[in-house]
Amino acid sequence: MIEQQTVTIKVCLGTAGRASGGADVLSIFQKLIQLNGIEAQIDKKCSYTKVGCRGFCSKDVLVDVIINDQKVTYQSVKPTMVEKIVTEHILKGEPVADWLTKEDYESFQTKQHKIVLGPCGEIDPESIDDYLGMKGYRAAEKAISKMRRDEVIKKVIQSGLRGRGGSGFSTGTKWEICKSQADSTKYIICNVGEVNRPLAEGNPHAIIEGLLIGGYAIGSEKGFIYIRERYHLSVERLRLAITQAKDKGFIGRNIFGTDFCFDIEFSFGTEAFICGEETALMESIEGKRAMPRVRPPFPVQKGLWGKPTVINNAETFSNIPLIIGKGARWFSSIGTKESTGTKVFTLSGKVKNVGLVEIPMGMPFRDIVYGIGGGMESGVALKAVQVGGPSGGLIPASMLDMGLDYENLSKLGSIVGSGGMVVFNEDDCIVSITKFFMEFLQRESCGKCPPCRIGTKRMLELLTKITEGRAEYNDLATLERLSGLMKTSSLCGLGRTASNPFITGLNHFRDEYLAHVREKKCPAGVCTALITFSIVEDRCKGCTLCKKVCPAGAVSGEVKKPHRIDAAACIKCGACFKACKFKAIKKQ
Repeated sequence: MIEQQTVTIKVCLGTAGRASGGADVLSIFQKLIQLNGIEAQIDKKCSYTKVGCRGFCSKDVLVDVIINDQKVTYQSVKPTMVEKIVTEHILKGEPVADWLTKEDYESFQTKQHKIVLGPCGEIDPESIDDYLGMKGYRAAEKAISKMRRDEVIKKVIQSGLRGRGGSGFSTGTKWEICKSQADSTKYIICNVGEVNRPLAEGNPHAIIEGLLIGGYAIGSEKGFIYIRERYHLSVERLRLAITQAKDKGFIGRNIFGTDFCFDIEFSFGTEAFICGEETALMESIEGKRAMPRVRPPFPVQKGLWGKPTVINNAETFSNIPLIIGKGARWFSSIGTKESTGTKVFTLSGKVKNVGLVEIPMGMPFRDIVYGIGGGMESGVALKAVQVGGPSGGLIPASMLDMGLDYENLSKLGSIVGSGGMVVFNEDDCIVSITKFFMEFLQRESCGKCPPCRIGTKRMLELLTKITEGRAEYNDLATLERLSGLMKTSSLCGLGRTASNPFITGLNHFRDEYLAHVREKKCPAGVCTALITFSIVEDRCKGCTLCKKVCPAGAVSGEVKKPHRIDAAACIKCGACFKACKFKAIKKQ
């Protein structure tokens, strides 16, 4: 019998947690605990709650069981596992060891520096009381009732916070310029992009509080949350958070007993990648086709409906309550002198531990890949890390000890961008990777300006020629010229950064490009048109498996005798290569 104990159960119910059955897991915990009368056996009620994303989504459903402050975490929990956890752990005090998180999970979590993601796995995102319990809205109260607008802005400037949405422009400076505009009507917009979804799902009140403080600082009474409608859980929890904040008087009229009034409205965006560009985003809110505007004037001068407007993303706003509450010096002590604080990235690709991570700016790539990421998943050596989303740059393995910050990435021709980070190994082809990103960017180009509209299409054509073995050496020079023209003359950031994967790839992997162009070979064996398959006779056992799986009938031979591949008939699908158990098929 359990005496004088408290039990807390936390179930991850972010998007991945819900998709993995988290709602059923939580429901069964509730039912079993009531059925076993556990609440009657302990001195306080047994609590069970939902929490947001922990970042390591491949291990969902993640469940914390905390008994008298002793916490253990279970991974990959299914509804059928709950009963054993209740009977063995909660009732008998013996954790089910086989189901607990392993070393990779602990390494993934402990080597990060979570300041904005931290609460996402600890509090109920649908409870304003949980947020208030961690001093939520105190920063807003401090700013609005005790600080002048210019004092708030000064603190944000002193923190060194730069916009987490791409360009890395000083957040406080942007606010200061907007505040100084003579127009009495100003707007402030929070863009909730793909990488921001876990923040909206796990700690929506932090976004709202940051938006509230920003509205006060620039003198705006109207804020907008721009989000894709298909982000259902983010929308649901942000809506609830706004309603709860209004009920508490944190949004509305005479906030905190002052004359400051502020309201927040939703604006649902399209699926277009271009909407990440702030002027295109404003066009979308105004009900127009999302296409960039000519700048200047800049949004802070003439933005939404011609009024001065500040646009930052959800991660940027989530940092604001921390800066006001803990101080600019505290924030600037994290990261580097020029790139302060932390940054959230999606870590993916050929690395063992993939997921959402938050790192201090300046952290070496090696610590990210081999520390947080746990190293390469298949033992194949790392080739490059691509940072910044589709228009980010490729960082070669030789530069793994470089710190990840705005300055270093800029020197290399890359960007922090949307916060994507993809790890590639030696089995990946740099030219094919670049072509893949260019296909996306060419498709997403809005078409308004010729440098981007024509440039992305022409670059894609040339990259396709290279991967198909039809390119000549001067095609590389043409690609370089196009890259320069797009970078200097495109209307918006999409066109100006679209060539980053190519330029950084060519700078660091020129030999791989030359092999494609001059030798008509793909060193990684990825580009189908440049691959040839052949059978090594002394390895072939004549098992006939390659012959059976070949869809083109290109393999011939008798049982227990070496087989052959007809190069003319081979469609280079690789089915034989994958099927051979004796490594008798050579790909080159």
